[in-house]
Amino acid sequence: MTDTPWWTSAVVYQVYPRSFMDSDGDGIGDLAGIRHRLDHLADLGVDVLWLSPVYASPQADNGYDISDYQAIDPTFGTLEQFDELLAEVHERGMKLVMDLVVNHTSDQHPWFQESRASRTSPKRDWYWWRPARAGLTAGAPGAEPTNWHSFFSGPTWELDEASGEYYLHLFDRTQPDLNWENPQVREAIYAMMRWWLDRGVDGFRMDVINMISKDVAPDGSLHDGPPLPGAPYGDGSASYLCGPRIHEFLQEMHREVFAGRPERLLTVGEMPGVTVEQARLFTDPARAEVDMVFQFEHVGLDFDGDKWHARPLRLTDLKASFGRWQAGLAEVGWNSLYWDNHDQPRAVSRFGDDSPEHRRDSATCLATLLHLHRGTPYVYQGEELGMANAPFATLADFRDVESLNHFAQAVAAGHDPEAVLAAIRPVSRDNARTPVQWDATEHAGFTTGTPWIAVNPDHREWNAAAQRTDPRSVLAHHRALIALRHASRTVQLGDFTMLLPGHEEVYAFTRSLDGETLLVVCNVSATAHSLADLLPAAVDAELVLGNLPDPDPLRLAAWEARVVRLP
Repeated sequence: MTDTPWWTSAVVYQVYPRSFMDSDGDGIGDLAGIRHRLDHLADLGVDVLWLSPVYASPQADNGYDISDYQAIDPTFGTLEQFDELLAEVHERGMKLVMDLVVNHTSDQHPWFQESRASRTSPKRDWYWWRPARAGLTAGAPGAEPTNWHSFFSGPTWELDEASGEYYLHLFDRTQPDLNWENPQVREAIYAMMRWWLDRGVDGFRMDVINMISKDVAPDGSLHDGPPLPGAPYGDGSASYLCGPRIHEFLQEMHREVFAGRPERLLTVGEMPGVTVEQARLFTDPARAEVDMVFQFEHVGLDFDGDKWHARPLRLTDLKASFGRWQAGLAEVGWNSLYWDNHDQPRAVSRFGDDSPEHRRDSATCLATLLHLHRGTPYVYQGEELGMANAPFATLADFRDVESLNHFAQAVAAGHDPEAVLAAIRPVSRDNARTPVQWDATEHAGFTTGTPWIAVNPDHREWNAAAQRTDPRSVLAHHRALIALRHASRTVQLGDFTMLLPGHEEVYAFTRSLDGETLLVVCNVSATAHSLADLLPAAVDAELVLGNLPDPDPLRLAAWEARVVRLP
């Protein structure tokens, strides 16, 4: 790259406001709480704060159901407090990226309320309204316009009794999908985005943005999908993942919102199901669509059919996936790098070893593996502390609509409730949503009240206060990884070459640029390995960064990660 964008050397930190820091004792995180903890982010060294939704919302899906795009939800504060937060982020030399949720709104949004008012409403076509399937009565089993299965269980269609028609919701029934085929919808969204950019935000992370284009038949109907095994519904993804007008819509968005602005803004598209080939198109700067995408391939490798049926991750599968994405976006486009976010369980529990013996080393090993790839790393709140999955005991401990809906559907289908609960525990999104562990006090320094979801009891040992001055802490290692990316053009832009592709416990690769080669080797297991046998070139090489003190030149210890400079 000759004109290298600023984000090639940047690290992004995701804040999930509800669980980050509570300033007023109501048990829910807020904007003032984030301001209170900004020095933690500055000390960590991150460049961008990505803020999950703080817009006005009934909170059916924790803010991803928006009822007013240009208002702050009172749960989180005020627009004035947002402006104060934005100013303080900028004062610390960081940028702030908003979450953009425009595949759907809340059913409480005035647009939907007007759309629902009557079949002749001027905004009826702002959403996907359809009559019952031909030959069936609205409300009868199987009368939904298509057979699609919702991401949050059940059908994607909800009957509106008053009008006798159904509306589409790919997610919860309170999250009706916007109809992007309508140019008025697009114009309203672009105007809202410009309003936030004019306020000073530095870009957007775009929620499920590759779902905004639906495959519509000439008569306006949508298509059934193939049946899902063991479910009364079908897979409609072929009709809404990277639909026929997706590139047109994103290019139009770029022209209408971003083009011509003097500042270089960041656009990140969350795109479930996107392929490497599609990502090359989305992120090619010449096409002016988005700067990078969130892809889901690597966080689906431990699925046995779906997320509720987990299996152990095979390291060779991860290498094949990461390697394919590194190669595929090497010349065109750019990778995003992540383990954790608000939708994923904690990586140290999922892909690592969160036992007392290995948790610290495992968390730092996984972080090293990720951050040394080519792309922009994303740190999810608490990941820099080695936060782990929570010990949810009963269904009452869960808050996530996806988990609760799945439990209800599975039990209604005859599955054993305890077995369903056991399957939910390690994969529920709630694992990512327990409060950030700031200190060892009763509620981990998150709130003086009762937290909206229980704090992980391990916070007494695993917290920011305990790690802040500990040079061997997970926090200290993240600081070192971020500093290395800032300092090293080889880490930022160097070529990537996978090594040992068939090894099931050691992950190794090189990064090379302008005559410098860094070798990264990570033992992703509790078994020691001979470095001399596997990668003899690394034995006498200069150590740049390691996650263990006094590493043995000839031997890789359990969960050891090492970055060396080859002669």
